[in-house]
This record gives sequence, structure tokens and C-alpha cells, in this order.
Amino acid sequence: MNINAASAEMNGFVRVVERGSFAAAADDLGVTPSALSKLVTRIEDRLGVRLLTRTTRRLALTAEGDLFLARSRDILASIEAAEAEVMAASRLPRGHLRISVGTALAKQIIGPALPVFLAKYPDISVELHVSDHQVDLVAEQVDVAIRSGALGDSTLVARKIGDATRVICASPLYLKQHGSPRVPADLLQHNCLTLPGPAWSHWPFHTPEGINRIAVSGTFVSDNADLLRDMAVTGLGIARLADFMVARAIQQGTLVPLLGDSHIPETFPIHALTVPGRHRAPRIKAFIDFVAAQFGRPA
Repeated sequence: MNINAASAEMNGFVRVVERGSFAAAADDLGVTPSALSKLVTRIEDRLGVRLLTRTTRRLALTAEGDLFLARSRDILASIEAAEAEVMAASRLPRGHLRISVGTALAKQIIGPALPVFLAKYPDISVELHVSDHQVDLVAEQVDVAIRSGALGDSTLVARKIGDATRVICASPLYLKQHGSPRVPADLLQHNCLTLPGPAWSHWPFHTPEGINRIAVSGTFVSDNADLLRDMAVTGLGIARLADFMVARAIQQGTLVPLLGDSHIPETFPIHALTVPGRHRAPRIKAFIDFVAAQFGRPA
């Protein structure tokens, strides 16, 4: 068997496993489900082992199938990396780039920076999907997802591109009308704007006795952090938000940071996520490097 046929078989097998069915994988690859089923059977016959257990409801990997999947991914990633390195050496990155990003990052970081990226790489086109919900990169054919916060268990390749912290802030108008909190307990007398849920309404502080979480409350709760920032800017109340969301407003003087000497900022990471083997593709690597630079991290 030549290398092209072998890689095609591996790619078909990997896609079947990732999509969880022959029909879904066939739709991705532009072939029929029966053709993919025969492909997997052909591999199994050649190897003399069963790779998949087929039932009417689902596909399950055997121990041998799990090993073959891991090695296939490694080999396909190496092939793509080799092609990517040759392409990168011969020309600028090009092609269509599908990106998924959360609302706040899209508005504050990615969106404002995209014109510069597109000017730098005129042969790349971008399709930007903005959503705070978890996406299936394989099923939705997303090249790279930018997400903040801790990562769960995943087979995706994750590259840390930055860190963010949380800042307590309010507008000069609000502080003029209601006064500035001097100590954390003062927040109990203020209108605090929060995301829904107790995790977002208990703000942590250093105290002589240790960490103390103040249970704040107010007249406005929203699951959209951008709206909370906008409400804080108008003078509605005090908000606790990611630093990249409020940096411009603080620089412009429309928001003022508060309680910085005792507030615990709770640093959290920002990652770029890709399907294994894709992170070295020139257009994807160029975008991830570019976004990392926006957070001051080297390529």
C-alpha cells in the first residue's frame, strides 16, 4: 500500500471515530457511509483485529482501535506538519479560517485586531462565529476556538495565549453619587452588577483572617458581561469584570478600579484550541501567533 492510500484510510478511520458515526463522517468527507464502512472493514481485515464495535446506536473503540487511533492521529499530524512547513517556507499563509470565540473576547480583543490581521495576511479570509457556548470543532469544522477559563478534559490541542484577571470598578458618576467603598464590607451597601449564580456574586478579598468572600447584590444581573460593563459605565453600579474588558474604559477614565489593595483578582488563562494536527497549518498558526501577540506573549 502506498503512503497516500494509507493516509487516506487513516483519515477516514479517524473521522469516523471523531464524528461517532459513518453517516456523519461520510458527509464530512464527501463519500457514502457504506464506502467508509468498507474502508474500516478493509483495515480490520488487513490488520487481523477488530478496531470498532458496531451497534445500532453507537460505535465503540476496541483496545486495538484506541491504539490505531492514537498512531493514526500522530501520523496524520506529522504529514500535515511537514506540508505546512514546506508551504510556510514558500509563501504566505492562505485559505479560509473558521474561528469560534466568546462574546467578550470577540468584542474587546479579536474583533478590533482582525483588520490588522487581514491586512497582514491578504490571502486569508475569516469566518468568525461568536458564542459563549462550547463548540464541537470537528462537527462544526472550526479551525481554532479562543476560550477563557480552565479547560476540561479534551483531545484538543490547547495553546495558552494569555492570562486575564478580574477588576472591580465603577464609573466616576456612580462614585460621586454613592461614594467609594473603602473596605470590602462597604460593598454590601452598594449596587453591585453581577453575572447570574453564586459563583459570580461572591467576590474574594484578602483579610487579616484569610480569604473572605463578600456576597454582593444589586438591581441588575445579566449573563452578558459586555452589558454589565456598559451598565457600569453609565453609572448603574459596581462590576467585577475581566481586565481585558475594562482596560480601555479605565484608560479613558469612564471606569475607576476599586479595592485593588485587598481584592483577589483570580487570574485565569486564555487558550487557543485546535483539532490535533491542525495547529501547524500556516493560516491557523499565523492567527494563533497573532492573537498571542495581542496578549503580549511571544510566538
